[in-house]
Amino acid sequence: MKSLFIGAFMLIVGLILAFTTKGVETPIISLDKVGVVLAVLGGIELVITGAMMIFPSKKDSRA
Repeated sequence: MKSLFIGAFMLIVGLILAFTTKGVETPIISLDKVGVVLAVLGGIELVITGAMMIFPSKKDSRA
């Protein structure tokens, strides 16, 4: 459950950075590109965590 919140937080922060910091340059990288990377990683985290919750591992279920 914690991973869902982390993924959602990364996705939201990434989208905010991507859409609000166009043209802001830091000495190393631009912030809008950092936002895109964060949004992608947050989306991947949400998909993987959601899939693990929907399709639990068969090793974990002991009958």
